[in-house]
Amino acid sequence: MRRRYLGMTAAIAAWGMTMALAGCGSTGGSGDVTLKFVAADYGTNSENSSEKYWSALASAFESKNPGIKIDVRVRPWKTVDSDVATMVEENKAPDIAQVGSYANYVKQGELYTADEVLSVPTQANFLSQLSEAGKVNRIQYGLPFVASTRLLFYNQKLFDQAGLDAPKDWDDIQSNAEALKAMGVTTPFALPLGSEEAQGETLMWLLSGGGGYTDTADGSYNIDSQQNIKTFQWLQKELVGKGLTGPVAPAKLDRAMAFKAFTSGQVGMLNGHPSLMAEAAKQGVKVGMVPLPGANGKAKASMGVADWMMAFKQNGHRTAIGKFLDFAYDDKNVMSFAGQYDLLPVTYSANEAMMADPQYADLRKFLNALPTSELIPYGKNSWASVSESFKKNIGKAVEPGASPSNVLGGIARDAAAAEAAE
Repeated sequence: MRRRYLGMTAAIAAWGMTMALAGCGSTGGSGDVTLKFVAADYGTNSENSSEKYWSALASAFESKNPGIKIDVRVRPWKTVDSDVATMVEENKAPDIAQVGSYANYVKQGELYTADEVLSVPTQANFLSQLSEAGKVNRIQYGLPFVASTRLLFYNQKLFDQAGLDAPKDWDDIQSNAEALKAMGVTTPFALPLGSEEAQGETLMWLLSGGGGYTDTADGSYNIDSQQNIKTFQWLQKELVGKGLTGPVAPAKLDRAMAFKAFTSGQVGMLNGHPSLMAEAAKQGVKVGMVPLPGANGKAKASMGVADWMMAFKQNGHRTAIGKFLDFAYDDKNVMSFAGQYDLLPVTYSANEAMMADPQYADLRKFLNALPTSELIPYGKNSWASVSESFKKNIGKAVEPGASPSNVLGGIARDAAAAEAAE
């Protein structure tokens, strides 16, 4: 019923949205404008591709703004950031991009600020934690689009068969994985440290071990801290080294592959986001969810993730960009997209509506974790290159015979070089 309801909601939103657009106070020429819009695909197949959502939204917007056309281009998550980077390098920047990071374009002077494109009500409605994460030098350039937090997922049927309870610390994770392996489970704990999302999986474990990417005092990178090294030593020895992470080496396991294995019943535990919950339900996999525990109990924090909108200056379409963004951030549209992909909205009004709506009860654990979650350091201009270093290298830290200290040290040197170049 819920998926049917969401589909109806999306259809209604696409057919007739009724937002009163506020002017952005900007100047610019009149006449027809075509905005080039590049967005990431949150779908898992052609049936639920994000292209359908954005094409419908663009049509609804165009019907209310006959002088503005939206050229929608949806790209896979695995390439969308590099696709946009290539467009910018070739002097063919889109007007709007919805991707995973924004800060690397700020130094280049490529982006409008939030003040320049959004109406005051739209900008003020962003959750303050996410607005802050969208700032560089106290000025907001990144516009949060959707958010999520991460929880530890486990296959309830497999746990029941093995007589297991949800893990409360790392020892429980290891012993539960051993019990699942003895029962014949292909992948007791999936550890996706492949190129797709290694930077996210890494931060979850670092927070679980009491560390993180940055120093809480001054925000500088702290990648090869003793806490972080100990975390990867434990993963290497207690999970990977004991054959508990399945037949695919973590360095070669992408998140999508791990999620697919989980929804087919081959994985006992893994870290997941809200959309995995719905996909598992569709496949008949009953899911248990708890915050990823710390080494000795509660973790330092859950990981929070935001995806971003950014507005490029190159084509000079500030007024038109602002109108489209105000339209996209209307509560009906925010709720439609977030609900369709089981993600969390980024505005106060939509969060309150979702928390109060019984149809979203299964997202409340994620909503509750968002305010105290720790975000990836999006506001660092160097983050894009540091993230790439994690994607390329962190999987090596858990390989047999490898030195987690050396691998983390190498990434730390990459981060220092990237910071120095800024």
